Amino acid sequence: MNGTTLTTPIKPWFREPWPWILAAGPAIVVVAGITTAWIAIKSNDGLVTEDYYKKGLTVSHTLAQSERATKVGLQAGVRVTSDTLTVRLAAADTSFVLPPTLVVTVSHPTRAGLDQTRILARTGDLYGGEYRLPASGHWLVMMEDESKTWRLMGNVILPATGETLIGGLAPTTKK
Repeated sequence: MNGTTLTTPIKPWFREPWPWILAAGPAIVVVAGITTAWIAIKSNDGLVTEDYYKKGLTVSHTLAQSERATKVGLQAGVRVTSDTLTVRLAAADTSFVLPPTLVVTVSHPTRAGLDQTRILARTGDLYGGEYRLPASGHWLVMMEDESKTWRLMGNVILPATGETLIGGLAPTTKK
């Protein structure tokens, strides 16, 4: 053996790759946390409203309207053609009086610009009026009387060839 020894030069720690590789994970997490905090502060939180209590009362009122329609057993037959909408309204409760007018709102689930509300007058046992529904697909139909004591909601799929039933007749109880 020769008296020579092999020595490798010692590098400072910041010239080694392992400290940087180990520090990269926590550094990425810190940057992601700061980015998330910035987005949370700068973006609008549309789910929180200042009048949440009033909106909650409105939801309760809306549910009560739907329950009233169920109690009297309201059922609507909706027929949509290219430019008209007709509604045949019936109730299982014989004491229910058909209103002279019906407020009908037809709305598209994803395109609010196509929503339409009309007041339909009764002619015989049908309510009818003009509607222009340019798009085929699912439409939400909401019907209520002008005093807003009850309401019916349902879906209509266009183009429809016949009548779509919304609501249901309440079961009669025998005593």
